[in-house]
Amino acid sequence: DKRNALDAEHYQALSDAWVRVRDDPAVRVAVVTGAGDKAFCAGADLATGQSFKFDYSEPTQGIANLFRLSRQLNVPLVARVNGACMAGGMGLMAMCDMVVAAPHAIFGLPEVKVGVFPAQVLSVLNGLIGARALTELCVTGEPISAQEALQLGLINRVADDLDAGVQALLDRFLDKSPAAIRRGLYLMKRIGAMSFEESMAFTESQIGLFALTDDAAEGQLAFREKRKPKWSGR
Repeated sequence: DKRNALDAEHYQALSDAWVRVRDDPAVRVAVVTGAGDKAFCAGADLATGQSFKFDYSEPTQGIANLFRLSRQLNVPLVARVNGACMAGGMGLMAMCDMVVAAPHAIFGLPEVKVGVFPAQVLSVLNGLIGARALTELCVTGEPISAQEALQLGLINRVADDLDAGVQALLDRFLDKSPAAIRRGLYLMKRIGAMSFEESMAFTESQIGLFALTDDAAEGQLAFREKRKPKWSGR
């Protein structure tokens, strides 16, 4: 009824869920969606009047901690965007690795309409789309359609049947090496802040670790034997 608006309890519940996903080696993917079919997430609950009031004795905040925690996850996070994705909801979407959206979904950063700015959200949105498009979203506060979001590269696909679209995406990687995906996401989430030389030094050391996994040995053996690999995830 509040279009899945966020408050401190939601941030904590989502953080607890991310810890479970992070610490359970059996988890292959996590899918995030909104209740109902109108909204994925409308952002902060403005009706409380407390949305932008914080305990300034604390150096970190709930939504920022949630975004930090998402960077520790080494399994794919998929956003199933089933409606309006606005403000802080854009942050929830952006912290995911892949996004499938319904045709009626809209995306926007309307914070300037209430006198604030999408501050923490920019930390996870930055780099996903071009600077010009991101600036326009921020300073106009106007939403874009799912098709426009697709054209900008903000999302992966638009699906008339949202569940089928999500499942089709999952089917494309759940048959791949769990170890390679886990180590690969770990790598990808770390090289973004590195210089070219730092990134090259890190990745040339990482490829040797990929090759040492049981999955790497099995995958190459299966290739030579012309059969499907049997992944252990190790």
